[in-house]
Amino acid sequence: MDAIFDKSAPPMEARGILTQFGPNVIHENLNFRIDRGEIVGLVGGSGTGKSVLMNTLLGLKEPEGGVVRYFGRDRIELTPKERAIINNQIGVLFQGGALFSSLTVRENIMVPLQEHTDLPVKLMRELADMKIHMVGLPPESATLYPSDLSGGMKKRAGLARSLAMDPDILFLDEPTAGLDPIGAHAFDQLILGLREAMDLTVVMVTHDLDTLYAICDRVAVLVDKHIAIAETLSKVQKYDHPWVKEYFGGPRSRAAMSAGQ
Repeated sequence: MDAIFDKSAPPMEARGILTQFGPNVIHENLNFRIDRGEIVGLVGGSGTGKSVLMNTLLGLKEPEGGVVRYFGRDRIELTPKERAIINNQIGVLFQGGALFSSLTVRENIMVPLQEHTDLPVKLMRELADMKIHMVGLPPESATLYPSDLSGGMKKRAGLARSLAMDPDILFLDEPTAGLDPIGAHAFDQLILGLREAMDLTVVMVTHDLDTLYAICDRVAVLVDKHIAIAETLSKVQKYDHPWVKEYFGGPRSRAAMSAGQ
C-alpha cells in the first residue's frame, strides 16, 4: 500500500457519525473501530441501520456528520487516486453473492481485475482460478454460470470475487443466511482459514449466533442509533440493555454458546 497510509493505524475507524434521511436520524454520535487481523460481528435489531452503517464505512454513503478514517487518513481528504487505492483494499460479499448472471464464475472474479489492473488476460484467468480454489469450489465451477450454482456455491463464488484484489479488509453481509447448519459451519471455518492465510480484517453483519460464538473476536451492538458496545462476547453478554439481554439471553443463544465452547 502507498506509504501515505499508516499501516499501524486501525484499518478503519468511524468517529461521531451522523447519518439521516431527511428528518429521520439513523445514527447519531456513532463510534466504531476495527483493529488489524480481527473478525468483528455487527449485530442489531431490524431497522437499526446496519446496512446504512456498512454503506457509510464503504464510502457508498457520505455521513451528514463525523469522520471515517482508513489507515489513519480521513476519507474526505483523500484524492481520487488515494480513494482508488483504498477501494482496492476493501472486499465486499453481498447477500446472495450478487454475481453477474451473464458471466461465468471465472469471469465474475475477473471483473475487478479487468477494472483495476492491466494484467494479461491469461494471468487474470489464473488468478481467478486460484481464488476459486481458495474458497473451496471445485475447478469445474469456473465455467459455470450463477444459475448453475447452489446457494452455498454462489456465496463462495461471491467471496472469491471479493478477494480478487487481495484486500486488507473484508466486509460480509449475512454470509451464512440461507445455508444449512453444515454449510454455515463450513463457511465459518473458511473465513477463519482465509483470515490467517491472507492476513484479513473481517467485518460481518450477521444474525447467526453460531457464527458469532464460533469465529468473532469482538461483537459490535448497534442500538439506540449508535454502537453501544464493541467487545468480546463474554463482555457483550453482560451489557445492561434490554435488546442485548433478550438477544444473547435466549435459548438459541445458550445453545450456540454451548456449541462454540
